Amino acid sequence: MSHPTLRSLLASIVIFMLGACQTYDLRVNDRVVYTPKPLFTEFEVANAALRECLEQAISDKKITAANEMVALNCSHAGIDSLEGLDSFQAITQLKLSHNTISDLSVLTRLSVLEFLYLDNNAITDATPIIQLPTLQVLDISGNSSLRCPGQGSLLGIDELILPLHCRVN
Repeated sequence: MSHPTLRSLLASIVIFMLGACQTYDLRVNDRVVYTPKPLFTEFEVANAALRECLEQAISDKKITAANEMVALNCSHAGIDSLEGLDSFQAITQLKLSHNTISDLSVLTRLSVLEFLYLDNNAITDATPIIQLPTLQVLDISGNSSLRCPGQGSLLGIDELILPLHCRVN
């Protein structure tokens, strides 16, 4: 093997090892040369099911700061309260399908939210979320007690999926 090829191979191996060891201290001659950032734990949420979902997402995605959480899927999680979710201000995609959520007021503080799936929950009033400035997709189908939002209030949303009783033929 030529020198440049050997160097490239060695560099590739080192990069691979650093990536594979991102949760471990890297030591050379008993001296720590790399310590990964700890996972993000500085948040409080009222609902145990939401906390469990957040902890799993943080672990899976190796999140070290709240602003690194940009997508969250907590469908079928048994969540009934979103209190505390607003600690994650960078969320742009949020899927909370098939829970028992009724109060959406916390979501008004997620100002960069673009995709929101709240189908099959216990929502009666979608007013708090329909004015989110960046919201493009909203699914609130399957919320049988929802008071249907007025057509004029939904102008900024590109894709809207309403419950059957709110759909205009």
